[in-house]
Amino acid sequence: MFNKKTIEDIGLKDKRVLVRVDYNVPLDPDLNVTDNTRIKLSLPTIEYLIGQDAKVILMSHLGRPKDAVDEKYRLTPAAAELEKLTGKKVRKFNEIYSEDIRAYIENEMQPGSIAMLENLRFDPGEKKNDPEFARKLASLADVYVDDAFGAAHRAHASIEGIARFLPAVSGYLLKKEVEVLGALLEEPERPFVAVLGGSKISDKILVIQNLLGKVDSLILGGGMNYTFLKAQGFDIGDSICEDEHLQYALDMVETARENNVKLMLPVDILAAAEFSENAESKNVNIDSIPAGWTGMGIGKRTTELYIAEIKNAKTIFWNGPMGVFEFEKFADSTREIGTAIAGSRAVTVAGGGDTLAAIRKYSLTDKFSHVSSGGGASMEFLEGKTLPGVAALMDK
Repeated sequence: MFNKKTIEDIGLKDKRVLVRVDYNVPLDPDLNVTDNTRIKLSLPTIEYLIGQDAKVILMSHLGRPKDAVDEKYRLTPAAAELEKLTGKKVRKFNEIYSEDIRAYIENEMQPGSIAMLENLRFDPGEKKNDPEFARKLASLADVYVDDAFGAAHRAHASIEGIARFLPAVSGYLLKKEVEVLGALLEEPERPFVAVLGGSKISDKILVIQNLLGKVDSLILGGGMNYTFLKAQGFDIGDSICEDEHLQYALDMVETARENNVKLMLPVDILAAAEFSENAESKNVNIDSIPAGWTGMGIGKRTTELYIAEIKNAKTIFWNGPMGVFEFEKFADSTREIGTAIAGSRAVTVAGGGDTLAAIRKYSLTDKFSHVSSGGGASMEFLEGKTLPGVAALMDK
């Protein structure tokens, strides 16, 4: 249940509406948008506001400029892409705030039209959540709408600070993300299977801890496996390992047993003589990793066992590749696991940057029930944390 007010719970007709979107999109060397997914996801909210004859003022960050203007991080390409998608002119400003911008919005901007401010992170006040910077942003509008789930875990001026100065409500994307991820934690159809991969166990500690009290099966892949395997006494060669988390790995195995959670680890891996795309490789059992070799992903038998578990699931959450899928020679396990999840009859939810890259690479996006737009935000939500961008909104 989403207990925050949304754009449908507040009067917006003829209002100046400041919308935080997540247009942190990839650009090519010529500064063209190469993936417009995040811009497309904002369209339902923008179209609703236009339908209410609101003046729509968009703001976002892009990349990691060092608190100053950086030409390669301007939002101009995102504005051009939005124009293509909506067929409407977007008035793009080259500043975040000025009296001229405020005067334009108040006196010249027409109801149902769109404007876009410059990259918020050109100003150090954004990440510092500076109240004065937030107040200046707020002075441009009558209402604040947060539709940037991908940034909802940041207590920044445009996310949390601005809500102290304006009525603050959710857009459609933010609402959907919270509802879908919330349902995973509160009322999943069972069996509920979580598939976690990626290179480091440290990135997933809090997620694993939280999910071990909620899932029926936890499938582990990727580099984090080797910490678990070493903790249990296996020789992992030169595979990635976080020795400081060996005891944690053992504790999680015990916690899974106590919670009657089926914790699945590899029985075999794909190992390589070195970490390179064309390295000599072979499939080996976990007790037969050659000295000096590196684990590059789960093995064939492990992939089959994982797929069998996935086929029995009614709810599946996937975060993290099963191996070094960037190298085609070692991509099979991630592709096969991703395809199995996408082809399942279960409710399927995926999140995380590398996961989304794999889903796009294998053309699986449309086959998932929900692909989260927020990597860090989705993981912090699944850790059980309260997201500042959600907490700042008005309660129903």
